[in-house]
Amino acid sequence: MSKRIIIAGGGTGGHIFPAIAIANALRKMDSNTVILFVGAKGRMEMEKVPQAGFEIKGLNISGFNRSSLIKNIGLPFKLVRSLFQVGSIMKKFKPDAVIGVGGYSSFPVLRTAQAKGIPSYILESNSFAGKSNILLGKKATKIFTGTTGMEKFFPAEKIMVTGNPVRESISFSTVKRTEAEKFFSLDENKKTLLVMGGSLGAKSINEAIAGGLDEIVNKAGLRLIWQTGKNYIGVAREKTKGRSSVWVNDFIGQMEFAYAAADLVVARAGAMTVAELCVAEKPVVFVPYPFAAEDHQTANAKLLVNKQAAEMIKDSEVMEKLVPAVVMLAKDESRQQELKRNIGVLAIKDADRRIATEIMKPIQ
Repeated sequence: MSKRIIIAGGGTGGHIFPAIAIANALRKMDSNTVILFVGAKGRMEMEKVPQAGFEIKGLNISGFNRSSLIKNIGLPFKLVRSLFQVGSIMKKFKPDAVIGVGGYSSFPVLRTAQAKGIPSYILESNSFAGKSNILLGKKATKIFTGTTGMEKFFPAEKIMVTGNPVRESISFSTVKRTEAEKFFSLDENKKTLLVMGGSLGAKSINEAIAGGLDEIVNKAGLRLIWQTGKNYIGVAREKTKGRSSVWVNDFIGQMEFAYAAADLVVARAGAMTVAELCVAEKPVVFVPYPFAAEDHQTANAKLLVNKQAAEMIKDSEVMEKLVPAVVMLAKDESRQQELKRNIGVLAIKDADRRIATEIMKPIQ
């Protein structure tokens, strides 16, 4: 009989792409496995999951709004409604196991599974666990973590350090630099800076890069691949008009080409970005998003900085420090090599397979 598994979560690429990687690994182990995603209506997963060839159901749910408390008035009602929706989905689908990858929809799905005695699994990709995962971890069957040292958040006997699942297209990329240069229409043979603020963009990074374009492109002689997010693309296109050594877009669909072209990277420090950069072995300057839950991006970045595997600049200092730091790193070949060596040691390429194997064990 075919296994039936629900994967819940989303909101950002950092939750969606590892979820899809796990789904593909489960299918590889047993092609008859039936997988259903559950996400939040109106969020990125409702588009990306079907594109990857999987079915998804959307819940009417949203997260806690940290900037405007008044917007949280309807949250309890939404949570109760989503629990009813999840109950109905589970009744029809009858899952053998449920895995939560983070994001709004993880909580009601895992909570319902645990109440029904269905094996439940958590992927905690960050080095600082979120509050709802800590709560759910008490009754979870197993907790997969991206890093060691998570015993302060979860029962030690339930933790399995798997690393974070990276898309196969990145972890086993065969893209050559010349192909990547063609993909981005980059002609001159110069060092390339890749700038990305995560799937939703990053205002502070974008503004610092826009302000330092002359220094980056003219003075330092770097080519630029700039992923801006939707909110800044109009400004960025205006700023980069007529610059042949700059490629700019709101989203990069094929990240394997971006990593193949890049010599240096500026990025937020979401867990999946960190995992991808370890696999790609790229010298990186992290600018952690300071308003992430429990400031987990700073914790993620510091883990690498302490191992001489990355550099970091605070978001509050980005305007004055980011461009000079990038230019200095671009000129320092030995520092680039040191960062590449040390970040590469931290790479885990088979996290998706490790997680899939563990989920399948009790339902074989």
